[in-house]
Amino acid sequence: MTRAFSVRRVSGRDAERVMDHVAEEEPLAILVKHWQKDACVTESMAVTMRTPGHDKELAAGLLLSEGVIRRREDLKDVRRLGSEPSNEVLVELAQGVDFEAWRLARNGFLSSSCGVCGKRTLESVRPEMPPVEADQFRVAAEIVHDLPAGLREHQKEFAETGGLHAAALVTVSGEIEAVFEDIGRHNALDKLIGWATLNARTPLRERILFLSSRGSFELVQKAAMSGAPMLATVGGPSSLAIETARELQMTLVGFVRDGRFNVYAGEWRING
Repeated sequence: MTRAFSVRRVSGRDAERVMDHVAEEEPLAILVKHWQKDACVTESMAVTMRTPGHDKELAAGLLLSEGVIRRREDLKDVRRLGSEPSNEVLVELAQGVDFEAWRLARNGFLSSSCGVCGKRTLESVRPEMPPVEADQFRVAAEIVHDLPAGLREHQKEFAETGGLHAAALVTVSGEIEAVFEDIGRHNALDKLIGWATLNARTPLRERILFLSSRGSFELVQKAAMSGAPMLATVGGPSSLAIETARELQMTLVGFVRDGRFNVYAGEWRING
């Protein structure tokens, strides 16, 4: 979603008044309804700044990437609260899902834009991330080279604003199955993972995740929790992202642009 503002555009010594389209940003409160012993309680899980739209996907993706849920069956319901437009989402967990253990590992509210902020211990920064299971997954180098051009065709709002990150789900043949945009790179990936979760398509064992951002540890973590064997980014990765990807046997690719890319982990999955 975008908004238009009147701005003064300066080019050299010339100036003019124009309408500039910018990415919309608003807070989203995510509430979780869960069972605690024999009582059903509702608690705040996160307040995050996001681009409005696909809020239910964002909430579902955040819960999966945080390890609160593992599969679609762990979600009883995901719904907006109040009248539209709404900045609150309620996630109702199935009975038996242990939300209390996750909450105790956090020191207060979670902001999905800050990744690991609020974790109580160093161990909780690395949740139980499953190793990649798609050992036979292979991708041609030409497919990786074509990722930026394919993503640009789906980034309608980025073309208007230049201020949104994008996350794409890509098949081994290079087909882009889904793209989600958000002002936060973590949110864009969570929306994509949440869409896959709500449609019972996780784990993403035979897919590539391609992001318009850099490759941080938090994004590797989210990719691992979704079951994806490969994460590729336009920007470069961090040292912890590389170490984590190698530990999990995930393929991590960075600097996918201008006809080149670097493979930081799992190079055996790329042919050519």
